[in-house]
Amino acid sequence: MDVPLWLWFAVLGVIILMLAIDLFAHRKAHVIGVREAAAWSIVWVTLGVAFGGYIWMEYGAEFGQQYYAGYLIEKSLAVDNVFVWAIIFAFFGVPREFQHRVLFLGVLGALVFRGIFIALGAVLIDNFSWILYVFAAFLLYTGYVMIRKRNEHMDVANSKILKAFKRVVPMTDAYHGQKFLIRKAGIIVATPLLAVLVLVEVTDIIFAVDSIPAIFGVTSEPFIVFTANAFAILGLRAMYFLLADLMHRFIYLKLGLAFVLIWVGIKMLLLDVYKIPTSVSLAVVALIITVSIVASLRATRGQSRHEIVVENAPPFRIASEEEMAEAQPLFGKRPIASGIRADAPSRFSDGDTPSGSGDQSPEGDGANDRSSLGRS
Repeated sequence: MDVPLWLWFAVLGVIILMLAIDLFAHRKAHVIGVREAAAWSIVWVTLGVAFGGYIWMEYGAEFGQQYYAGYLIEKSLAVDNVFVWAIIFAFFGVPREFQHRVLFLGVLGALVFRGIFIALGAVLIDNFSWILYVFAAFLLYTGYVMIRKRNEHMDVANSKILKAFKRVVPMTDAYHGQKFLIRKAGIIVATPLLAVLVLVEVTDIIFAVDSIPAIFGVTSEPFIVFTANAFAILGLRAMYFLLADLMHRFIYLKLGLAFVLIWVGIKMLLLDVYKIPTSVSLAVVALIITVSIVASLRATRGQSRHEIVVENAPPFRIASEEEMAEAQPLFGKRPIASGIRADAPSRFSDGDTPSGSGDQSPEGDGANDRSSLGRS
């Protein structure tokens, strides 16, 4: 597949343009409703499907099918990301009007990190063809773990990432608008929104460890791998606002995703024995996802939308007007603090969170981050 340099830049230009349009459209914090989320989802899906049509016409049916197979895999696995984000937001009690900014930066980071992972994966495959078998074994193992732990969900309170963040970064328990950092009592402290952003970024990196090998199982073309990832990821924010309140209805989706990873792993293992046609692979992935979604919705019919509730979540709150007024500017002229006041926030003091949520005792430290943050 001979991809000219101008096409790479053109794709990057479209991605940047769409991100700018999305940022402009949501420049003011507001609650994104189902109708708005559905409209944006249609825009993103149309863009991704249309680009696949361009690949099909310009480079032929084989590459077009590879793109659609990769896009479908990434889009399906992204739903798991969405549900993990919903749990994170529920744990931190993030106001709905602040969620889009976190997700926008999260998606921006995801594009950068996945671009790095894709480049690294392409180099490894080009120099060590046997690495595909390592990817295949990893996908088979991940699929097995997902099946075994399909009813488990992320445990935010016992996440090693969150505990490390709280040990290193001073943090208040109050949201100060959409700010990630504030200056209080002469020191810079994080708001809960920064902790949420860190968890969103880390979970996506962990998810990429699964999804990047999976898409390399259907195509070895870096351009298709990147574009399928990019166009699938761009719609994640809208997908979140559309599906987050329906998490309880997709009871068989994780099982379906596990079978997708297992199928791709088997396909990769058979590369030197029998090359499964891309059209067959695309049909199998589409069938698995469709069956898991339809079966889920039929089994939970009659259930309505509702927000996720996380038990024993810390009592995060919105800062009062007095607290907002007391917050000092991060940069520029400010009073020089002679010391830290006794009432200044420090990481998570006992006054900021209940004893259960900020506990840094050995209990819970052994929790596997992959099981608490990843697909398993």
